[in-house]
Amino acid sequence: MTVLEVLQSTTAYFTKRGLESPRLNAEHLLAHSLGKKRIELYLEFERALLETELAPLRELVRRRGRGEPLQHLLGTVEFCTHTFLCDKRALIPRPETEELVELLQSKIANPKSKILDVGTGSGVIALSLAAKFPEAEVHALDISDDALALARENAERLGLSARVQFLRGDLLTTVTHVYDIIVANLPYVATAERGQVSREVLCDPEEAVFAGPTGEELTRELIETAPARLTAGGLLALEIGLGQAEALLRFFSEKGYHDISARQDHAGVTRFLFARHG
Repeated sequence: MTVLEVLQSTTAYFTKRGLESPRLNAEHLLAHSLGKKRIELYLEFERALLETELAPLRELVRRRGRGEPLQHLLGTVEFCTHTFLCDKRALIPRPETEELVELLQSKIANPKSKILDVGTGSGVIALSLAAKFPEAEVHALDISDDALALARENAERLGLSARVQFLRGDLLTTVTHVYDIIVANLPYVATAERGQVSREVLCDPEEAVFAGPTGEELTRELIETAPARLTAGGLLALEIGLGQAEALLRFFSEKGYHDISARQDHAGVTRFLFARHG
């Protein structure tokens, strides 16, 4: 089979399996198995593939067809122009979280800000901010030893190990410093919605996805406890779940925050909340 024929047959298989963007998935997996860039495939459409080249691809296609995330199969994910290691130890970074980082960057007036990323996972938020603001002091916190190990590997990969301090803890219970900015993409899916999430999301660590009966539990706890760990006028920036904005905006007001604002993601969902305290 030629490169083009393999792409066509794989795309058809993924389409039958109900995968989103089946052609893109096929291109990523073929390029990965051949050790090439996706764009290079377009220059080799007519090249016949050897059996030794097809064998590893078949296994990747089988696993993807069963719902294993593309990012886990590739082992990496692109986020804010950087390439991060990605595996089952932490939540797969989503495009919405890139939007959060971009919005937050525009709000950081002091390049020497002290920043805490709560629930850092693979470290994408903390490391992206550390790369953007080389004078900032960045701390990254997570309750999972596995996630922290992955985040440290990413820091090493990006040459940022000396720039980011990694901490283990449950939200802010072990935090002793105060910060100009606290940012978090916490679990926000309600446990009752388990049957509605995709196969790919169910491959993420459960504690990185589900927050409790309403999905707002961890976010509310952070909103309530963050003032003690924010400098005067410090900023709390959050990514939240679908339909949670109205209630959480009220909760911000009840807890004495000001300059409260909400922003939509590219899909038009109110996804990001920002507020200051003190």
